[in-house]
Amino acid sequence: MTKKRISDLRQAMAKKGLDAYIVPSHDPHQSEYVADRWKSREWLSGFTGSAGLLVVTAQHAGLWTDSRYFTQAEQQLKGSSIVLHKQRIPHAPEHVSWLVDNLSKGATVGVDGNLFSVSQIRYLAKHFYEKEIDINHDFDLIEEIYKDRSGLPGAEVFEHKLEYAGRSREEKLALIREEMTKKALSFWLVTTLDDIAWVLNLRSADVNFNPLFISYLVIGEEISYLFIQKGKINKELEDELQTAGIFLKEYAEIEPFLQNLSPEKTIAIDPAATSIRLFNAIPEGRSHQEKNLIRQLKAIKTEHEVSHIRQAMVKDGVALTRLFRWLEGELRERAVSEVEVADKLAGFRSQQANYYGESFAAIVGYNANGAIVHYRPEPGKCAMIESKGILLLDSGGQYMDGTTDITRTIALGEPTATQKRHFTLVLKGNIALSMMKFPEGTSGAQLDGFARQYLWQEGLNFGHGTGHGVGYFLNVHEPPQGFATSAVTSRGATPFEPGMFTSNEPGYYEDGKYGIRIENLELCIKVEATDYGQFLAFETLTLFPIDRNLMDMALLTETEKQWLNDYHAKVFEQLSPKLEKEEVAWLAQKCAGL
Repeated sequence: MTKKRISDLRQAMAKKGLDAYIVPSHDPHQSEYVADRWKSREWLSGFTGSAGLLVVTAQHAGLWTDSRYFTQAEQQLKGSSIVLHKQRIPHAPEHVSWLVDNLSKGATVGVDGNLFSVSQIRYLAKHFYEKEIDINHDFDLIEEIYKDRSGLPGAEVFEHKLEYAGRSREEKLALIREEMTKKALSFWLVTTLDDIAWVLNLRSADVNFNPLFISYLVIGEEISYLFIQKGKINKELEDELQTAGIFLKEYAEIEPFLQNLSPEKTIAIDPAATSIRLFNAIPEGRSHQEKNLIRQLKAIKTEHEVSHIRQAMVKDGVALTRLFRWLEGELRERAVSEVEVADKLAGFRSQQANYYGESFAAIVGYNANGAIVHYRPEPGKCAMIESKGILLLDSGGQYMDGTTDITRTIALGEPTATQKRHFTLVLKGNIALSMMKFPEGTSGAQLDGFARQYLWQEGLNFGHGTGHGVGYFLNVHEPPQGFATSAVTSRGATPFEPGMFTSNEPGYYEDGKYGIRIENLELCIKVEATDYGQFLAFETLTLFPIDRNLMDMALLTETEKQWLNDYHAKVFEQLSPKLEKEEVAWLAQKCAGL
């Protein structure tokens, strides 16, 4: 099937005079996770990872992805004509230099102009210039060859109530309009789905695991326009939006709206998130390029949001307690499939108040599957878990009052000395990062190495970032901040600020054997002001014990042991009032002091 689809694409390319065609992973809103309609790279290649890019020429089809997906991609591309290109740096556009090296002078590269941002097109043009390679962004060739392609998703939009959101949509719009006034802007174009959902206090289910809806938002000086598929918002909610000065228009009307801007009107766009097609629709001289203001506002959680996040962490800890206790009991009698563990965990979460769904597909990796960083178990294909080896479980929940993401690695039998050593090196890195105190202005790239230092000392490492921002009943991966090795990425370059909510998840992976990852979510807080300025630190909000059976006590310092004892005391104190008597006894054993 893959070979037939690639062949069909090549025929469509030939008809349009294209020498290469690039198929990305994202949608017109530059989303990481996309609705079925835009899963074109997956449809063409069979590769299901969230990050990857396909390039097709007349003689070559190549998939570029990073080390998180090497094993998965090798398995899923087997038997196809598609070659795996292993990226040296995650998310780096290494396919561009390949195109320059392999295309003839004067060649034409095709892309769908709805999917490529202004910044991406400019980057391509800059690197193609010397070889006179042209870019044609007029054609969506997938639409021509994908006969039963999904349409726009139609999930109903609902309100994220003020009791959870904390600030009204009017308050949030006022913050943006203040900035617009300073810059003398008539409109602000918002294309990113999580930013639209946050500003309007609305949610939906157009994208798996992310409570988003496909739309565009144009914020005006007094009134705003939400471009969305008809029928997704009921009359009562539409009336509420109109009261707030927000009027509905059809999703497809965004281009005509931009084309017909009045001569005296100006509109702000983010070139990294606005498609080249929308940019070209704006009359010349009317657009002003601005950084995404909403992203920064959304990243800094308010005290109201943090108070709810703390409640979500308790609920998540209760669900995980019940899951791991259940798993221990089952394994005494039988083997349990990875899929059953994922389903059971979702079931335990669903028993908690204000649960909405999982925040991503649970990674349940038993033994060798744990070494596949973004592994997802599938019915009939997954491993059976037994009372031996190592299990890595990375999962998260979406609650009306918060988004969670936690990874725990546990021993199901007696671990080897090497496994305990690897686990403890990862644990030491997690603790080191969680205990950091640092001055304002410190970025993720400056902090990332503290989580890797103990692995590095033994010539070991891991191929993914150490952490990402987390949304508030929004995307589990939320820019801009994080911990990353590269200082040019958003995660690496963004300075931490109080209120930022970020994962701390170092790991280590033995291909074909096991994977280890320990992940907690950290809140950035103020700690003290000194002669050198304000200092910040992290507070760990995640609540679930870390497996003592995998720890090599000889490698832990007294400070690290004290951190673990304090953390486990906190876990027990906050979870035990929500548990049954037998569950409290189980948790007490897991949280016992070192």
